[in-house]
Amino acid sequence: MTLPGFPNAMPLEGFIGGLMIGLAAALLLLGSGRIAGISGIAARALTLNKSSLPLSAAWLFLGGLLIGAFLVNAFVAPIQSNFPPSIALLVLGGVIVGFGTRMGSGCTSGHGVCGMSRLSPRSLTATLTFMVSGMIAVALANAAGWGW
Repeated sequence: MTLPGFPNAMPLEGFIGGLMIGLAAALLLLGSGRIAGISGIAARALTLNKSSLPLSAAWLFLGGLLIGAFLVNAFVAPIQSNFPPSIALLVLGGVIVGFGTRMGSGCTSGHGVCGMSRLSPRSLTATLTFMVSGMIAVALANAAGWGW
């Protein structure tokens, strides 16, 4: 299935993926009372924060992400990824995103999936900021000839 004007869009797969992300977030909330924010879970796994989430649960959640990606790649469709032409640009982007998620007390998964579903004003603001910043970054990268 394709969408007019978006030849590479995969709406059915996106819908199923969104359902699975929501299910995972709901299961984590029901099972541990924790919001599923990947940056916070990754920070917990690396012992960069002292949240109440057990270390083993953080590693299991991150392992589930990797296993899920492996299963999709093996049984559904190869995962396609495009990286910037420069490793320095990739590292710079990672540092900026990491800094932003710490400043915003969460990333797109925590604010965008869990926070917005709870109608949290902080998450609505954070998600809007992420979206606008991403659009500006893409526009600037394309204007500078760094588009990929």
